[in-house]
Amino acid sequence: MIDRAVIDRILPRLQSVFQAPPAEARLLPEGRMAGPMPWVIAIIMFLTVLAAATGISLARSAKGLDADLAGRLTIQIVEANAARRDAQADAVARELGRLAAVKSFRRVPDREVAALLEPWFGAEGMDADLPVPTLIDATLDPAAPGGIETLTSSIARIAPSARVEQHAQWLGPLARLLGSLTWLAWTLVVMMAGATTAIVVLAARSALNTHRATIEVMHLLGATDVQIARLFQKRIALDALFGGGLGLGLALLTMLLLNGRLAAVGSELLGSVGIGWAGWLFLLATPLLGAGLATVAARMTVMAALRRML
Repeated sequence: MIDRAVIDRILPRLQSVFQAPPAEARLLPEGRMAGPMPWVIAIIMFLTVLAAATGISLARSAKGLDADLAGRLTIQIVEANAARRDAQADAVARELGRLAAVKSFRRVPDREVAALLEPWFGAEGMDADLPVPTLIDATLDPAAPGGIETLTSSIARIAPSARVEQHAQWLGPLARLLGSLTWLAWTLVVMMAGATTAIVVLAARSALNTHRATIEVMHLLGATDVQIARLFQKRIALDALFGGGLGLGLALLTMLLLNGRLAAVGSELLGSVGIGWAGWLFLLATPLLGAGLATVAARMTVMAALRRML
């Protein structure tokens, strides 16, 4: 038998709860589109997916650029006299073939060099007597000791007019810029995760304060803190999953449109931007990760608040 004093304590609270409007009596709003939280999470997930995709693409581009720059150099034979220029170019080619540190090399044909200069000088300006330097592209073996020093000293000895230019000297700042932008993108992802946590905490606290009387009745009826917390975390997880899926869909649509614009540009550097299968798996999993984060944040917030209410 239930004690009469307990009944007297429960009945007024039950009356106050059931006299409230139905929408206000619920612990959390029903429906996937109810309340602002799913929409706010959708916006945050949209920005998170775009930032994560940017970070993944920049990281892959920076890694590919570092691989391309490793050991890459160009040797210019700058000599006005064509005969001496050709003789020095042949001597440099023989020396490159002899050096163990040189992995591969290629003498750039004169027609390719002329094609590179034509946009600057014009077809009329490309005179046959114009002294055009001879270019030799070479790749060094990273495992070979003293590669660049040995090559530079050898080239200077046999070709005084030769200039050795490492690709990293010119493209190194671009690689560092890509690295900085990658860290910025992942910083934004972390900030978005923090914003999601803050929104969930505020929503859980607001629901607890609004329905304090209902929660007290549930306590009097024997409900435990864990059971009450499960109601909140399930509702918030569903809202977060819905908002996350919506944000992911909008982000993928935006990426599809941007990919078409990048393809239209036709830049070799922009064309190398990619995400890879592992990156796509991470992006597709972001709504689940967001829902998991929201569930944990909701449970911790509700449990802490319920302990203070007792």
